[in-house]
Amino acid sequence: MRRNVKELLVEAKDASELMLDLAYAAVFFDDDDLAREVIHLEERMDAAVYDMRVVCMLATRSPDDAEQLAGILSLANAMEEIADAAEDVARVVLKDVGVPGELRDDLRHAEEVLARVKLREDNRMASMSLRELALPSETGMWVIAIRRDVDYVYGPSGDTVLQDADVLFLRGPTGGIDLVRELAGGEPYHLAPPVEKKRLSNLDRAVDMLIDLKDAAEVAVGLAYSAILFRDPGLVGEVAGVEDRCDDLYNGLQGWVLRAASDLEDDELDELRGLLQIGSSSERIADAAREMTRVVESQERPHPVIAAALAEADEIVTDAVVGAGGRGEGRTLRELSLETETGMYVLALQRSGRWTYRPRAGHALQAGDRLLATGPEEGVTLLRSIAGDARANEPIEA
Repeated sequence: MRRNVKELLVEAKDASELMLDLAYAAVFFDDDDLAREVIHLEERMDAAVYDMRVVCMLATRSPDDAEQLAGILSLANAMEEIADAAEDVARVVLKDVGVPGELRDDLRHAEEVLARVKLREDNRMASMSLRELALPSETGMWVIAIRRDVDYVYGPSGDTVLQDADVLFLRGPTGGIDLVRELAGGEPYHLAPPVEKKRLSNLDRAVDMLIDLKDAAEVAVGLAYSAILFRDPGLVGEVAGVEDRCDDLYNGLQGWVLRAASDLEDDELDELRGLLQIGSSSERIADAAREMTRVVESQERPHPVIAAALAEADEIVTDAVVGAGGRGEGRTLRELSLETETGMYVLALQRSGRWTYRPRAGHALQAGDRLLATGPEEGVTLLRSIAGDARANEPIEA
């Protein structure tokens, strides 16, 4: 039985976002298994987008239908482009193109990473629910998806009971990965701390620029979904600005890679190819995010199924306004522990009309700040309650 458009959009969004996380994580850990997960998900994406096109064609009965459904197809095409770009990042690992060790060091020790953990025979997690395991409080890691045989469970709830051989995809601090791996019966990575350098080389600068580009591209995707869900022209402008910044960063990356090439031996030059391929893919992701927002700029109101799908996806996009006298006012994001308390990840913060993307943990909140966050639907009320948002007790709008 063919699924409806909303179901297909939900799967495409969930799959493309997971692919993006997994692809970069595959580079962090030089992990072929993670890279192959991306390839499997890309095949599912292709099938979902194909079915979506068929369903839209069958549903077209008039020119008005065609105009509204065109917006759905445009969104699906952008999601497919994100998935294709993520696949290209994963193939950097599978083809052994090579990336500098400096890139892996920097990415591994980011504030938050994604990891893949398989439950092995002597694990201590099978037959327990995620609520019973309390991984966020015990390890700092959140389970964002589970692969069970060939099927994926996106955004599992606290009632989800784990089974032997489940593959978990988790997000959180690097230090939490080994804790989960040990619970799952695996060997810890024992990642070494990053090496402090007294002087930045041309290669270091290229790596730093690539990380900025990757982060900006991921923010562009989150802001694009926010712009569509809230039908917010201001956020559309922010996405356009981030996309322009990604173009500049990619141009800068190319310059630093060329400078770095003169510092390296011939047998080290292959590592630079990986930097350029990941940079090119990240820039394409930002372009795809910008294309998503065209549906908001169109004179035609977006088809209601788009908002419904985004609201029903594994990780929904929401906002929260910091209220005067609320728990959030004057406290930093680190002090509030929003991810642990609510499962919501802050994409951006708006203050006095200006946006800060991926605000740091030490960022203190002020009354009137608007947070854009992504995470499970059940975290929305908690997030707004902590922020002191007056809407905390109101029903969540679909």
